[in-house]
Amino acid sequence: MRHFPAKPSPCRRVVTSMAALLLACGPLVACSSDSDDNPLGIGTFDPEAMASAKASESAAAAAASASAAASAEAAGVVTAESLSTERHVITSIPEDLDEPQTEVLRAFVHYDQVTWNIWFTRTGIEDAQPLMTAEEYQAFTDYFEENAAGRTDGTVRVAVTSVYLTAPDAVPPRAMVEVCDDQTDLVDYDADGNDISDPETLQVRRNIRVTMVYEDGTWKEAAEERLSINECTV
Repeated sequence: MRHFPAKPSPCRRVVTSMAALLLACGPLVACSSDSDDNPLGIGTFDPEAMASAKASESAAAAAASASAAASAEAAGVVTAESLSTERHVITSIPEDLDEPQTEVLRAFVHYDQVTWNIWFTRTGIEDAQPLMTAEEYQAFTDYFEENAAGRTDGTVRVAVTSVYLTAPDAVPPRAMVEVCDDQTDLVDYDADGNDISDPETLQVRRNIRVTMVYEDGTWKEAAEERLSINECTV
């Protein structure tokens, strides 16, 4: 933590007139005076008041940030914050996406959140069916049944690096989403609660390209290709 040099409190300055005193001390919420001990009414530094003021400012800033995110989402503006959940955090998305790209992005994030939640809880695999092609869902189901015991804890962080339509006029239309998937916070447990995390396969950063196809009026996950391990950043 950096330490900045302390600046003298305006309340401790020597003043020659009541007007100067009011200008120096009037705006400071962290100054106080006691008329019995301080007949001139010169304020003294109050660290508790200063801490309270800073806490109020921090709370106001957090509320403003949440309000801005909610307003953006209500207006149809997609942000990394509006796409995030507690356990699936989107750290960044590409700028200046057009409407078709934004639709692909929303579909991918929804698919990714649902499938990660299945691994977190080992329940609800049926929720993934409408988000994947039939072939992908069958492969996912087979793998899930082999690894259904236990649970996964932690938070996955995802940086979406690109979203582009590769064949918008094809039947069906196709798109690609590239992401950096940071799984370093994840922990795997078996059915008995033993930590079975593999740092070489689970707790890694994966650069992934996901193929999305447009079927039945929605974008679905159709394939996933791993591009690299521990080379991308979130």
